[in-house]
Amino acid sequence: MQKQNFLGVVLATAIFLTGFIINDNLGLYLNLSGFAVVVGGTAAATFLSFGWGQLLIAARVLLSSYRRRAMRETEIINLLIDLSIRSRMDGILALQRQEQETTVLFLRRALSCLVDGFKADQMRDILNAEMYFFRLRREELERIFRAVAGFAPAFGLIGSVIGLVAMVGGIGETEVILRSIPVALTSTLYGLVIANFFFLPFAARLRERTNQELLMQKIIMEGVIAIESEMNPVILKTRLESFLTPSARDEEMVSYQEIREKFFAGRRGAEPAQDASDLAGRQADAEADEANAANEEAAAITLRDL
Repeated sequence: MQKQNFLGVVLATAIFLTGFIINDNLGLYLNLSGFAVVVGGTAAATFLSFGWGQLLIAARVLLSSYRRRAMRETEIINLLIDLSIRSRMDGILALQRQEQETTVLFLRRALSCLVDGFKADQMRDILNAEMYFFRLRREELERIFRAVAGFAPAFGLIGSVIGLVAMVGGIGETEVILRSIPVALTSTLYGLVIANFFFLPFAARLRERTNQELLMQKIIMEGVIAIESEMNPVILKTRLESFLTPSARDEEMVSYQEIREKFFAGRRGAEPAQDASDLAGRQADAEADEANAANEEAAAITLRDL
């Protein structure tokens, strides 16, 4: 989670709790019976609806979305441009080391297809299938959090009914009625807080992270396919920029001049070897011409002597 988000959560939570403290009697909102009904009922309904392994996966993915910073789109684009330049200078197989080093699983998968010699259509089919099932898995995890958010208010209502039943049963006994009213009111409060303060924001966070990762996967797919077709890095940069908002295109992006300098620096590094080979070829041609001229002169002298 970014610092700005964390500070926002702390500030909003403090303001939320202040609304309870202002009434000078925080104990009125604390009711163990109502809390047990809501939390226990919500947990039981969740375990009946989903498998334990599925719940663990949902928890790990959620924690990862808060703890790990996702790569920005500009970083992915700059990385793809660098890979394009490496490919043009050293060949596709030179990307095999990059495939082993990268930590982005989808990019590693795409580079593996590229190094293994898959065609553009084949790579597009494989990567589109990866994206499709990734989206399905994330939607299933999001559905878990939204289902739990629906369970909590329902059990809050059940807790309220329990309190009302106890209150009706204690008509004529003031002490029973006073004990039952907090259960009836706080149970609904707990259910609404659990749903709207925790699980619905969790589902929204997962949806936002999923959309962000799908965008990056789309950028990676188009970039790797363009590398396979040996697209010019300058054209590749312009093409990938279309995925970004106008304000993001000018932030931390490699300039056209830097791309040209990086590309031609590699080409200039190969020029001395090429010049040496050309010079050796020219010297060999000159020596062959001198030998042919000497042979022709010797043949002419022999003919005159005859």
